[in-house]
Amino acid sequence: MDYQTADKLGAEQTVSVEASSLRDQLTTIRQALKTSPVRRQLSWVSIGIVGVIVATSVGQVLLNRWNQPFYDALARRDLPGFLHQLMVFAVIAGSLLVLNVGQTWLNQMIRLRLRETLTLDLIDEWMRPARAFRLTHAGAIGVNPDQRMQQDAGHLSDLSTDLSVGLLQSFILLVSFIGVLWELSSGFVFHVGGHALAIPGYMVWAAILYAGIASWLSWLVGRPLIRFNSDRYTREAELRSSMVRINENIDAIALAHGEADASRRLDVDLGSVLGAMRRIYGAQINLSWVTDAYGWITVVAPILVAAPVYFAGDISFGGLMMAVGAFNQVNSSLRWFINNIGAIADWRATLMRVADFRIALGETDILHAKEKRIEFGENANGRLTFDKLEVASPDGCTKLAETSVDIQAGERVMITGDPRAGKTLFFRAIAGLWPWGSGRIGMPAGETPFFVPRTPYFPLGTLRDALNHAEGAGIDDAEISAVLNEVGLERLSSQLDRSARWEHELADDEQRLLAFARLALRKPKWVIIDEALDTFDGATLRRVLAMLQARLPNAAILNIGRGLHNNQFFPRALTIVKDSGGSALKPARLRAGAIEPPPAAPRAKK
Repeated sequence: MDYQTADKLGAEQTVSVEASSLRDQLTTIRQALKTSPVRRQLSWVSIGIVGVIVATSVGQVLLNRWNQPFYDALARRDLPGFLHQLMVFAVIAGSLLVLNVGQTWLNQMIRLRLRETLTLDLIDEWMRPARAFRLTHAGAIGVNPDQRMQQDAGHLSDLSTDLSVGLLQSFILLVSFIGVLWELSSGFVFHVGGHALAIPGYMVWAAILYAGIASWLSWLVGRPLIRFNSDRYTREAELRSSMVRINENIDAIALAHGEADASRRLDVDLGSVLGAMRRIYGAQINLSWVTDAYGWITVVAPILVAAPVYFAGDISFGGLMMAVGAFNQVNSSLRWFINNIGAIADWRATLMRVADFRIALGETDILHAKEKRIEFGENANGRLTFDKLEVASPDGCTKLAETSVDIQAGERVMITGDPRAGKTLFFRAIAGLWPWGSGRIGMPAGETPFFVPRTPYFPLGTLRDALNHAEGAGIDDAEISAVLNEVGLERLSSQLDRSARWEHELADDEQRLLAFARLALRKPKWVIIDEALDTFDGATLRRVLAMLQARLPNAAILNIGRGLHNNQFFPRALTIVKDSGGSALKPARLRAGAIEPPPAAPRAKK
């Protein structure tokens, strides 16, 4: 197995995904909030907005009561009473304006703190040792983690804030105005066939029945939006991933004249996005028939409900307007679900993506829990040992031809094997990234090996950051320049304080040379290399080996590769072999997963 084959393990062969429940999703988000470093600030802001909403509800009740004297003054043509009520209105409205602005500010603060909480939590979970690597081998849940942490977490924060604040506000208004509406309904008497009929709380029951029917119809029509929104986010992530991949490989695509194939790939991904959007728009149109019709009927519904009592002369015009206002407040609170069914479906889909991702991060630690694992230990004698080591994979196991291997400090060993023997998999097993298999790896006690992968990583920042010599206290610029000169990168000596994306500015071989310069500056006692020397030409290879000989004369160096190097530098040789009949890695199951999306709609041929 080569490094490309090893990178493909997981999504296609090793992991299947089970859907998590809403309870699991809410529990994992609650855990994130509980352990957040900003939970105290979030709690205080939440308490503040509750207080503002309660105060706003009191103001709304006062405003509703203001309706009766105001409209009665109009009906009596009482100018002084009319002007007095205008002054009362100014006080109430001004207070509500201040409260509304304060609520808006607190709403934004909750969004900010919640976004900080969720994103930091996901980053911390993702960046735990070896988790991000294992997640890439955990199936579809490990695709596009950047979108789940950046876009989905932000969207979930916004939706959660708006929906929770709106629901709380609607609930408090409902509690406040049900009493008002019940009291107003106590004077409603219906005259039917010479008989007087009084229904206690008549308008309250009318509002509940009216909103309940509309809510049930809205949920029935809008429920598919949960699945459709989840599918859309998945399709959008695939399109974004394809665009990033093409941009990162644009040189190879241009040289191979592969623009047409790349365009067709993007066309297919775009088609799946547009198909998902069409399904969402279709469901939203169906939902609009219910919500819009309900909205128009609501304009006259409270008047129609109270009209028989008004025309019977049992309430004044001001009393009618007060009853209509209270009915609208109760109905507005009850119709919160109707007005937000689309947002609720979107929130449910986003919650599923964020929570399932966090669940999967935790479960990667127990991925293949029933499989045997390689035993890791320390050797007090300061040696590196492999005892009956077998690294499991879906198509067999990778192991050394020798059953027991003992490598002493300062020894230099060349480890070779066929192209599909699994050299990179063996490298990852030594590093602890791939723990599945059997046997024992004994590390030298008190030592931390320095691992050099085929493709090096450099953090964003200055060249000093890329060389990471901060861990090597006392290293001055002269020594850095000397090492860069030894590997043939002397032109970079004057750019130590320049910030750049070095993986874009340097060629592949230059990146590997910079990685070996970093290695020389760190001066480790144990070095394990994965095919990083295989791409160098003869002159460059001799330069790097000479630098290692001069800078790390007493370090033990294990080079996993093709074996085309100087036997004088690597006098000892070991062989990696593939045993297709050995212990294989069985499929694992993760509890987290998304709702299975509907198939993409076929696109018409151009």
